[in-house]
Amino acid sequence: MKIGFIGLGNMGGPMAANLAKAGHEVLGFDMAEVHIEGVALARTAAEAATDAQVVITMLPNGQILRHVAAEIIPAMTKGAAFLDCSTVDVDSAREVARQADLAGLLPVDAPVSGGVGGAAAGTLTFMAGGSKAAFAMAAPLFDVMGQKAVHCGTSGAGQAAKICNNMILGVTMIATCEAFALADKLGLDRDRMFDVVSTSSGYSWSMNAYCPAAGVGPNSPADNDYKPGFAAELMLKDLRLSQQAAAGSDADTPMGKLAEALYTQFVEHEGGLGKDFSAMLPRFEERGRS
Repeated sequence: MKIGFIGLGNMGGPMAANLAKAGHEVLGFDMAEVHIEGVALARTAAEAATDAQVVITMLPNGQILRHVAAEIIPAMTKGAAFLDCSTVDVDSAREVARQADLAGLLPVDAPVSGGVGGAAAGTLTFMAGGSKAAFAMAAPLFDVMGQKAVHCGTSGAGQAAKICNNMILGVTMIATCEAFALADKLGLDRDRMFDVVSTSSGYSWSMNAYCPAAGVGPNSPADNDYKPGFAAELMLKDLRLSQQAAAGSDADTPMGKLAEALYTQFVEHEGGLGKDFSAMLPRFEERGRS
């Protein structure tokens, strides 16, 4: 399959490389100078999109997505799929899908979960919104780049699922870090804490698979000085998207709102920029009750 891939950063680069390894013809474009094994480079985004059967975008935000979409949609061939794997606001996803529909394209919004490691290993999870025909066209590529793809509904549903999922993740990680900090101050051994909670009603992905306490449970960024697997600033971005969506849909999300405020404080004022989102644990350890 001939694929145009726009956005070859930490996530997009490995995804494009996996497609090339699987035998697809991949023509990529990025604003930065990059080298991706097996991927030829175009001079412009429009050039990467020209004559492609599928164009994939992996971009930082909705504003950039709208700008790139305006450039590539006129260059794309009618009947081609426009697969956006960025994490952006729902309104941008739906507007770009509307424009693609009008141009006779098959739009799919399919943000991912799994981080840089999942992108490299080809084990991402895709949350997809779009028509059944569009999802079917993208499905073979999901199989190459990931381990699971869920068709969540019409355009925008993939972004909605990603935003809701990551709001839960942000809230549960904060609660997990708070609980470890409290356990420390109560004199409870961290390994005993993990043994109890990981097999009891406090079970969560944040505890069991991505424990924020170093040396406890499976290996995680906590064991590598909180070098980011999923950076705190990216969690903040997703929490802000969740609150933007909540405001637009008149949804009451007090825990999501508080999580956004805490990650804003952590990233912008407490040295959390560039650290893993689980580095909230040492943040809580250093603080007393205010």
